Amino acid sequence: MTGTDTEVHSVKQRFGIIGNAPLLNHAVRVAMQVAPTDMSVLITGESGSGKESFSKIIHHLSHRKHGPLTAINCGSIPEGTIDSELFGHEKGSFTGAHEARKGYFEVTNGGTIFLDEIGEMPLSTQARLLRVLEYGEFIKVGASKVMKTDVRVVAATNVNLLDKVNAGRFREDLYYRLNSVPIFVPPLRERGKDIELLFRKFAADFAEKYKVKPITLTDEAKKIILEYRFPGNIRQLKNLVEQISVLTTDQKEIDAATLQHYIPRASTLPALVKDHGTDISERDILYKVLFDLKKDVTDVKKLVLEIFADPAQASQLIKNNTHLFEGLQESKANHEQPVVLINPTVKPVAEEAEEVQDISHEAEDDTLSIQKKEKELIVRALTKNKNKRKYAARDLGISERTLYRKIKEYNLEK
Repeated sequence: MTGTDTEVHSVKQRFGIIGNAPLLNHAVRVAMQVAPTDMSVLITGESGSGKESFSKIIHHLSHRKHGPLTAINCGSIPEGTIDSELFGHEKGSFTGAHEARKGYFEVTNGGTIFLDEIGEMPLSTQARLLRVLEYGEFIKVGASKVMKTDVRVVAATNVNLLDKVNAGRFREDLYYRLNSVPIFVPPLRERGKDIELLFRKFAADFAEKYKVKPITLTDEAKKIILEYRFPGNIRQLKNLVEQISVLTTDQKEIDAATLQHYIPRASTLPALVKDHGTDISERDILYKVLFDLKKDVTDVKKLVLEIFADPAQASQLIKNNTHLFEGLQESKANHEQPVVLINPTVKPVAEEAEEVQDISHEAEDDTLSIQKKEKELIVRALTKNKNKRKYAARDLGISERTLYRKIKEYNLEK
């Protein structure tokens, strides 16, 4: 297949792939082009991003489509039995082997084997797999006879196999043999508006399943869900929609406040960026997180000083700064740990009051340092990516919408 836009759209409909993100379309196009061959394929992508769907495209668009497609999760099979599962065994070859058994490479002859989590495969099994890929032959556990098989291997991983190669936990020759054609499945956070499309699809599916009205999102809720990073990808989004569909019986238009109850609070932290040899590193983003935390601590110190200075106004001061205690109250609810708040009715003794230092000037300095650091990171990201905001936002670990707002705020438009 040539992989035209019309053909890509048709394949996505056939295999239930929803979305129009450029990276997703590219992955589908590569799968279509490699399908008619017998080349090995390595599919990479985060857990829950939908890698198995691409193995189905490759198999069903190939000349092996009438043969079996066997999916195997290498990480779920114990190391002591994986050789038997894949290549079979003879009767009496090990304790418990009461009869001979055919392995997947034998029963899938003429078809396709999808090896998910290939990075978890033991080194001894990797050697056996390499022999299958190079010569089309294997030996059952406990046997001496060489058997032939005609199987195409499609592998998938959510880890960096080159790191495992360098650590001596994955065979280098097997890596390059599997990686004849690489396919990268993008994480959900890099697919933009696809998140809304998937949300509507899942909402309709669960409405039909549970006989309820489909849920929808307000404009503010849409902004939140588009900026959320979804570490669990499509699987997490699907679970999120199912929870909301079942539990929100009183409202079907989900607003921002309701949505926040279902999204983990940890997601509001800026995502750390891997260092790919550029000037922008994980350390820079971590510094910003620490600066933000220090500013919150400084604000609390300043409030404590004001309460000590004028206990009579303590209640009003706390009321005006309730945002400083929201995180503490949520921590108490989430972790069931006691949170000790300041009791404004207790007047500090003179000795304690004298020990309190005036640190009100620190708030201004910290704010300036945060803004300067943030502006510096944005400028470096834009410079590195030649002012292409899409890629700069990806390096910074923020959404394009947030980047546009920051550019305007710091007057960085050119």
